[in-house]
Amino acid sequence: MKRFAVAFTGPSGSGKTTLVEKISKALITQREVAIIKHDPSDKARFDTEGKDSHRFSQTGAEVVVCSPTRTTYFSQRTKELNEIIRMFNHFDILLVEGLKTLPLPRIAIFRNKIEENYLNYSEAIAIDQSININDYNIPQHIDILDLNNTTQIIEWIDQHAKEV
Repeated sequence: MKRFAVAFTGPSGSGKTTLVEKISKALITQREVAIIKHDPSDKARFDTEGKDSHRFSQTGAEVVVCSPTRTTYFSQRTKELNEIIRMFNHFDILLVEGLKTLPLPRIAIFRNKIEENYLNYSEAIAIDQSININDYNIPQHIDILDLNNTTQIIEWIDQHAKEV
C-alpha cells in the first residue's frame, strides 16, 4: 500500500486549519485520510478536567481511551514523524499542519500578505484575492495556488506528495 504525505504551513490566522479541513473532506470520499496537527504553543486540550481520561493523562503515562466509535491516544512525550506515521495503520494521504522543518512537500498559506521567510521551505503557496502577487518576488520554483480552489490544491497534492 502506497502512502503519501504533504504539509501545510503559514502564519497564525492564515487559514491552514480551514484548508486542511476542506482538503480532508474532499479526499475522504475516495481515500483514507490521516491528519497531524502541530501545536507549538501547547495550547490544545483533549479532555474535560476531572474526567477519567483527563486524570489518567495527567499522570504522565501513555494513555489510550477506547470507545465504540473512536480511540484516543494521549502521549506525554514528543514523537518523530516516522513514529507518528506508524500509529496510523491505514491511510492513503497524510495531511500535516505545521512542523515546518519536516522534509515534506509543503504549501504555505497566506492571506493579506506573504511572509517571505516561509518561502525557504515551501514548494507552493496558496493565496486569495487579498494578495497582489506582483508585490512580491516569488521564486520561480514555487507554484502559486488559489486558496479557494480545493480542486486545484488537491491536483497539486496528487502530483507532489511524498511517499512515506
